[in-house]
Amino acid sequence: MDWQALLLSIKLSVITTLILTPISILVARALAFNQFRGKAWVEALAMTPLILPPTVIGYYLLVGFGQQSWLGQTLQTVLGTPIVFHFSGLVLASLLVNIPFALQPIQRAFEAIPDDVRDAAACCGLNRWQSLWKVEIPLVWPGVLTAIVLCFSHVLGEFGVVLMIGGNIAGETKTLSIAIYDKVQAFDFDAAGIMSLILLIFAVCTLAFTTHLTKKIGVNRG
Repeated sequence: MDWQALLLSIKLSVITTLILTPISILVARALAFNQFRGKAWVEALAMTPLILPPTVIGYYLLVGFGQQSWLGQTLQTVLGTPIVFHFSGLVLASLLVNIPFALQPIQRAFEAIPDDVRDAAACCGLNRWQSLWKVEIPLVWPGVLTAIVLCFSHVLGEFGVVLMIGGNIAGETKTLSIAIYDKVQAFDFDAAGIMSLILLIFAVCTLAFTTHLTKKIGVNRG
C-alpha cells in the first residue's frame, strides 16, 4: 500500500473541495436566480469537463501553464515555483475538472427554492446576503453536501488530467490512482488490488452516507 500517495490524494481532495464549494455556492445561486444573455453558454462551459476527456484538459493546461508559455513564466515568477509537475498544478487541474460535480447539485438545489420563500425573506427585511445565509443555505444544504461528496470522491480517483499536468513524482504529484497504474504496469496486481479496493469501499460508503443524510434532512424538514 502506497500510503504517501493516499495521503497526497486526500490532501488534494480536501483542498479542491474547500476551494470549489464556496465558489460553487455563489455561482450556482447566480445561475439559478438570474437570466442573462449567454447564460446557456456559461452553463455549457461549466459542464464541459463531464464530456471532455481529462487528457484533453490536461494537454491544454500543460501547454497553457508550461514554462514555455508567458502565463506559465509569469506564474512561476510570482509564485516562485512552476505550475506544471508541481502540486499546485494538480490543484489547478482538479479545480477545473470538478466544476460540474460541485456546481450542478448546488444549482439544482437553488432552483428548487420556491419564489415565495425568497419573497418572504425580502419582506422580512433581509438583504441578499442575509437571505443567502439564513434562508437559502439551510434549504440547499442537501445539494451542498452532495456536491462536497461528489467533488471529494472524484478528485480522489482522478487520473488522466493529474498524470498529464503533474506527471509521476513521488511525494509531489503521485496520487493513489497513479500509484495503482504503476503497480499494474509492474504486474504487482496484489498491491493494485488493495489500493483499488480502498477506493471502491470509500466511494460506496460516502455515497451511501450522503444518500442517508440527505433523506434524513428531508424527513426532518417534513
